[in-house]
Amino acid sequence: MVNYPRRLQLARLPTPLTPLTRFKIPGVDAEIWIKRDEVTGTEVSGNKIRKLEFNLADASEQGCNTVITCGGIQSNHCRATAVMGARLGLKVHLLLRGEEPEVSTGNLLMDYLCGAEVTFIPENEWSGHAEYAARLQDSYASHGDRALFIPIGASDEVGLWGYIAACEELKEDFAQHGLTPDYLVTATGSGGTQAGLIVGSQLFDLPAEVRAFNVSDSASYFDRKIREDVLLWKQRYNMEIDEKALDIQTVEGYLGEAYGVAGPEIFDLIAELGRTEGLLLDPVYTGKAFYGMVSELAKGEAGRLPGARQVVFVHTGGLFGLFPQQHGFAFN
Repeated sequence: MVNYPRRLQLARLPTPLTPLTRFKIPGVDAEIWIKRDEVTGTEVSGNKIRKLEFNLADASEQGCNTVITCGGIQSNHCRATAVMGARLGLKVHLLLRGEEPEVSTGNLLMDYLCGAEVTFIPENEWSGHAEYAARLQDSYASHGDRALFIPIGASDEVGLWGYIAACEELKEDFAQHGLTPDYLVTATGSGGTQAGLIVGSQLFDLPAEVRAFNVSDSASYFDRKIREDVLLWKQRYNMEIDEKALDIQTVEGYLGEAYGVAGPEIFDLIAELGRTEGLLLDPVYTGKAFYGMVSELAKGEAGRLPGARQVVFVHTGGLFGLFPQQHGFAFN
């Protein structure tokens, strides 16, 4: 029995677990199932809302009326925070990496529609964004407001609970469908979903091993980040888990040119899944991770998913990121 901290009921849960029936990988017999976390709620679709259920509850407990958070210009996490801030009556201030675009599309448009304050920080100054956030907190305090800073992706010891809780949900999914998956596959960008799945798999004794495909940073970065977050989680919530024994496996090689930049093979795969399954991925997170999973499954025993008979891919959302990159599809 896991004792969760306070949590707001923001997401539409449980999300479905459904098999792919028409998409096939030549020479591969493994079943692929999709944990449909892109349908956690239309405006806040994706994995971020699971974490924010705990982060925003923490803001409430601390008596905060303002939330400061950060990410890329098309950050799914920032958009989810802006939407939920509006619903909960919280001020939201977003720090976005890069220059302000001439046209606001996708997630950025939704940030503005939900009334978020937006500050753009140039790439060459981004390393100081946490210090900028601290100064903002002081500024808000001087006007009588209390602001909580949530890091990129809500990936900290509080947000970790989001995918720990998801693992409890997955255990029920597996029992309902009679599944014993070999692997749980996810994209990893800020490490929080990956960390929660790893910890939750231990706590709820899931049969599947977690494999994460990086869409930013390196495997060594995620190893360090996850161990740090889990240690903080243990200390803050007095939980028992051996963070040194965590099975952190991040598969490299599918990042492409850079974070947020996808090659034609990713756009082709996204379009194929749309045609065959009505499943929509994005070119920043899920498209790259799904492509990596397919590529590793095709390698058989020589790949990073050896012995795979059943694989569960966690669809972490990001659908609004399709629109700013629609030029990447061949039919345009």
